[in-house]
This record gives sequence, structure tokens and C-alpha cells, in this order.
Amino acid sequence: MGTLGFWRLAQADPEWIAAVDPDGTEHRAGDLLARSNRLVHGLRELGLEPGDGICGLVPNGADGLVLYLAALQAGWYYTPINWHLTGPEIGYIVSDSEAKAFFVHPRFLQEGARGAEAIEPHRRFLLGDGGGDGGQDGFRPAGELTAGQPDTAPPGRTAGATMHYTSGTTGRPKGVRRTLSGLDPDDGAELMTFLLGLFGITAGPPNAHLVTSPSYHTAVTQFGGSALHMGHTLVYMDRWDAEETLRLCERYRVTNSHMVPTHFKRLLALPEATRAKYDLSSLKWMIHAAAPCPVPVKWAMFEWWGDCIYEYYAATEGGGTLATPEGWKAHPGTVGSAWPISELLIADDEGEPVPTGTPGTIYMKMMGVPFEYKGDPDKTAANRLKDYFTVGDIGYLDEDGFLFLCDRKADMIISGGTNIYPAEIENELMIHPKVADVAVFGIPDDDWGEQIKAVVEPAPGVAPGPELAAELIASLEGRLARMKWPKSVDFIAEMPREPNGKLLKRKLRAPYWEGHDRAI
Repeated sequence: MGTLGFWRLAQADPEWIAAVDPDGTEHRAGDLLARSNRLVHGLRELGLEPGDGICGLVPNGADGLVLYLAALQAGWYYTPINWHLTGPEIGYIVSDSEAKAFFVHPRFLQEGARGAEAIEPHRRFLLGDGGGDGGQDGFRPAGELTAGQPDTAPPGRTAGATMHYTSGTTGRPKGVRRTLSGLDPDDGAELMTFLLGLFGITAGPPNAHLVTSPSYHTAVTQFGGSALHMGHTLVYMDRWDAEETLRLCERYRVTNSHMVPTHFKRLLALPEATRAKYDLSSLKWMIHAAAPCPVPVKWAMFEWWGDCIYEYYAATEGGGTLATPEGWKAHPGTVGSAWPISELLIADDEGEPVPTGTPGTIYMKMMGVPFEYKGDPDKTAANRLKDYFTVGDIGYLDEDGFLFLCDRKADMIISGGTNIYPAEIENELMIHPKVADVAVFGIPDDDWGEQIKAVVEPAPGVAPGPELAAELIASLEGRLARMKWPKSVDFIAEMPREPNGKLLKRKLRAPYWEGHDRAI
């Protein structure tokens, strides 16, 4: 496979364009290597030692990549923070992660400054040109930290890791922390490429990886970082746009990316002339995850892009399954079969295995370093069954060992004593041409316990109202049992989703449950 790992690759070919910022600025590998080395030297002078952590509130691009590369060769934990959070939420993560340095981009300075109180002023750094005037709002210019530092590799290099915070659907988010490996960073980087190897992805130029979602998400960091360690150019998007995705794929001859089903839906909604005018012949491994993909949507993507679409199921905590194009076509709707380093277990509420084809809680086990939720041993223990873990999803295995998702346990609707999985209903409504996005959940019902509510974001130019609601419900005739039909449909201008495509269903559901005792 040849040389692997960013640091080795950058030394061998410093002219390689390793990253392209959203504004088109290209970064040579040698320059990124020098920047990450200077940062390690500077932070070590500040007193950082292996096992310490740093936080970054930075947009997609080379600034965040340098923080990542510095941490991974100095034995630190790097926590990229969601830039949509408020100051107090940011401050919680900075404090909980015990960060010894906090880097903020000028774009996010307002909330970043509100979230910086947990860290001493001399450990707060402002990135980019915004700090050139001596810093502001109690932040030092990051340039002060690296000025005069050598470009050379720091001595005593040791592998670090990312520590991402889970989205926190119940209570505050938790950092998923793994024990540091103690490996040489170059060897650690080579091991990281195993993830992309599962999909058959090959190393070296002329590969390019399109970063479509914010890098504070685990999968985005993992897939982007692994692609970089394979010698791929990272092409960053600042915010996702359907036609811009196609333009970048053509411009940079993108071979692989990490996407979500919402991206597919929006791409397919582009006019036929727009879809046809871009050369997408470079696409080889377009990987998606994070949410169930309606079967017709995926078939349509196969027809357009060919057999380059791969799917997997995993979590910040680990994984997982993989569906190749061939595997999915033989088992439409599956999220795949277990990775070679993983095992799956489907269990009932008593923790006992269930028969093939029977839905139950999905548990996974992955070889390698176990994780803990930082500072929360009770949550760590509650999500375990022997040496398996769960994130609360419901699914079943078919006779060939392929996993099918039903829904999250927390989202399951119990109506008249029957378990109903909203994802199944959402998938059927999502394929309607007048629907841009949809969420289904249970709301209070005095007779049934819960009734089914659909909230729909109409497609552009489609008028919401009773006629559309009736049309959408009628479209389920012959495709879903009537007990699964929504009792009512509400409309919303824009669905609340995280930038990685995860639906904030809790936010939608909460108003309907005010004054009721169901856990939201």
C-alpha cells in the first residue's frame, strides 16, 4: 500500500496539496506539518504534557486540521466543539474536558468568549488574522504561541486521540474517552487507515476526500483524518449546498466522501439539467450514515452515481456494520453486516438474545481500546451488556447476518400497546415529491396513550395546508398498515437538524408534551 500517515507523507512529498479551504486556499503538506510542529513546541512551553487536552471552536479548514495534527503527535486529546452551541454550553465542554488550551476562530469569538471562563486567560488563543492586533476579549493571538518556534519534529512524540462529545439527547453531552495507545504517532496514523480500508479505499494521490459536514462530528473527523493519513487531499465545505457539492466533485476529482441521506434527497431534487452538467466519473467510495436512508432514495442514487455508494452503522462509541453496494442491493434497506473487528447482539429488555428477524436493542462489541463516558461511570455501565455497548437503537438481523434498523428506543411510539417505529413512516413520507423533510413522533392521546404526529417541511414552492396533509396521508394507502398512519400532519418552514443530518426530534416533540409526564 506504500507510505501511510500524514507526517511520513508530508516529509516525503512536502509539495502535496493536503487540504483545500472552503475559499479555495490550498495548503501544502509541508506547510501544515511545520505549523503543527510549531504548535506542539509552543504548547509544550505552556506546560502541556501527554494526556492533557485542547479544545477548538473552529470552522472547517486548515486551522482545525493543524490543531488535530498537533494533538495526535503530542499525546493530547483534541476536542472540536460544535460551533452552534451557546457560550454556557461551550464553557461546559471546555471545563468538563479539562482543556489546557482553548482555540477560537474570530467567526465564533462572541460565544467562544462567553465559554472561555473555565480556562485561564493565558491559555485562550484567537486563530487567524483576527488576533493580529494583540488579541481581544481576553484572548491571545495564536501567532504569539508559535512565533519563533522551530519547524522541526518535536522530541518524544506519542500518539494522541480525539475526544468527541456525544450529542446529549438526555442531559448534558459526555466526552467519549479512550485510553491513549502509547504508540508512535506514525504507527498510530497507519492503524487509523484501517477504517477506510474496510470500504476498499486505496491510498495516495490522486484521491480527494470531500468534507461535507462540520468537523466537530466524530465520523467527519475520523473519515477525513483517515483519508488524510492515506494521502488524500481534504476538500472542505463551509456549509453544505447540493450544486456546490457537484461542482467540487468535478473540480477536485473527488473520489470519496462522507454524507447523510438528507444530502441525497436534496441532490436528487436538483433539476435534471443541473445534475447532468457535472462530471462525476471520479466518484468511487461515497459513504453515508447517521440516519436511515429510504430505499427508493438509495436506488435513485445508485442509478445516478453507479455502484460507488457504501453505508455503515456505528456511533461515537464504536461500531459497526458495513453495506457494500452489492450487499445492500441483495438486502435492500440494510445497514450492513458486522465489520471484521466487530460483533453484533440483538437483545430483549431482559438482556436475552432474540431470534433472527425479531427486533430488539442493538448491542455492539469492537476489538481495540474500550471507551468510557468521561466523568460518568453510571452512564458507562448503564449502556453495557457484558462487554457489548448500545446507543439505544432498535433493529433486527436477517438470516444472512445483515442488520436492519427500526428506530431509536427513545423514539418508539407505543399506541394501544403496539410498538410503532417512526423511521418506517418517515421513510414512506420522505419519498413523496412534495416533501422536503419529515419527522414522525408520538403525542399524547387519552385513549391510545400516544397517537402518531407527522411534521413536514414542504418541498420548495409547495403550499402547506389541509389539502397537502390529506394527500400525504392518502399516499400511504397500500404501503403502510393504517395503524401506522399519522393521525395529523403539521407543517414547518425548516426542520431542525444538526449539520450532520441528525434530526433534533426532541425539540419538535417537546411542545406537544408540555404538562404531560412522558419523558421527552
